[in-house]
Amino acid sequence: MKAIIDCNSFYCSCERLFKPHLDDKPVVVLSNNDGCIVSRTDEAKKLGVKMAGPYFQAKPFIEQYNVATFSSNYHLYGDMSWRVMETLRMMLGAERVEVYSVDEAFLDMDDGSDEELYAAALHIRTTVEQWTGIKVSVGVAPTKVLSKIANHLAKKNKIETACVVVLQQKDSIQKALADTPVGEVWGVGRKYAEKLQEMNAVFTALDLSFMSEAWASKNLGGVVGVRLIKELNGKQGTVYEEALTTKKMIATTRMFGKAATTLTEIREAIATYTCRAAEKLRRQHGAAGRISIFVVTKGEDTRPGERFRHGPSYGASATLPLATSTTQDLIKAAMKLAEEIFCQGKIYKKAGVMLSEIVSDENIQGNLFSIEEKPNQRLLMNTIDNVNFAMRDDMLKFASSGTKRNWKMRAELRSQRHTTRWEELFEVR
Repeated sequence: MKAIIDCNSFYCSCERLFKPHLDDKPVVVLSNNDGCIVSRTDEAKKLGVKMAGPYFQAKPFIEQYNVATFSSNYHLYGDMSWRVMETLRMMLGAERVEVYSVDEAFLDMDDGSDEELYAAALHIRTTVEQWTGIKVSVGVAPTKVLSKIANHLAKKNKIETACVVVLQQKDSIQKALADTPVGEVWGVGRKYAEKLQEMNAVFTALDLSFMSEAWASKNLGGVVGVRLIKELNGKQGTVYEEALTTKKMIATTRMFGKAATTLTEIREAIATYTCRAAEKLRRQHGAAGRISIFVVTKGEDTRPGERFRHGPSYGASATLPLATSTTQDLIKAAMKLAEEIFCQGKIYKKAGVMLSEIVSDENIQGNLFSIEEKPNQRLLMNTIDNVNFAMRDDMLKFASSGTKRNWKMRAELRSQRHTTRWEELFEVR
């Protein structure tokens, strides 16, 4: 049997953890740069706050109903996510826990009766809430796709189900599939749902389960569609997937908190993002052979009700003489690219850096026309990384990344990072 643990309104739950007065109150959390609403509590949903809606449009409504609003606090969310996942590993063993996202994990469960599975899932839910303070929902079923449907039902009827639903018997599975719109099925989504409704009158998960594997291969994404049909019918279609630890491409992108108009601002942003990407690269003991950068300009102002659109983007890339993870070498290449794509008079809203052609830093191909990197450079990079990890907030930084950073992402409503900063520890009086 498979189970999925899903944290309820995870970002909002993390905010409520240190603000108990917000329990049972409407809460929303905003995306990067305070742009859109990315997490909302049930109370906010009942008020009519829309998911992914622009904050500036929802702000009058949010203020009218006194909805608590927070900027994204990824340091806090990342730490609380680790605590939830570590709790699951301690309870079940690391080999039985597959972390799927920051707030979700699949579990391998022992077989048993409905009552035994419900009791085991309820124990997991209660333990996670007691140990971490984060409320979760649990769905248990024979396959991952069915467990996602079970979890959806558990979150939909929290009081009635106690946030736990077990789907094992054929009749309960059939009823759950019939009650689940096809767009809610894991792996389908809104666009595919519209296509299925138009093509074959497939409106529910049950309708989809009746389709043949040959049809799924043709109309539902090939092998992925076949696996989906199998899992809807209770047949194991996906295997345990270990977390990807070595990435083939590393990117750091951000929206600007304030529009950038000068080459100096673009250079500072690109240098800052290059530093961050280089840290990620060294963390997996890699070296990049190619670097790419891009910038996005401001789009035309949209009318009320129209979907927001970015302006044109401009990019450039370069192959490095030697694959490297040394920040100053990567910044040097990035600065040349920034000068190539910058155009005076344009207003820039976003920038990003991507590192690719990644190899192990122990197997770097030599180049007769380039000087080999000095051994002490790696020691210097490790020292900088260790200091920044221990002291946080870029204690050591390269001058090219700037000091004022007026373009830095907005986070005007961010709460304190209670679990990762000594100076922001939660005070109890």
